[in-house]
Amino acid sequence: AEGTFGIIKYDRRYKRIVRRGLDSVRVEIFLVSIGHNLYKIYNKQMRLREVA
Repeated sequence: AEGTFGIIKYDRRYKRIVRRGLDSVRVEIFLVSIGHNLYKIYNKQMRLREVA
């Protein structure tokens, strides 16, 4: 888990939570996590296309 947070914080330049309130913070972290996962899926598909 630490590696994922490091990638999000330093490689994606996501330093702090902008929203206020527990529900807003959850949504913001949820969206950042979805973006990270979509980026990983996209890169994996591109690597598989290069090999094929």
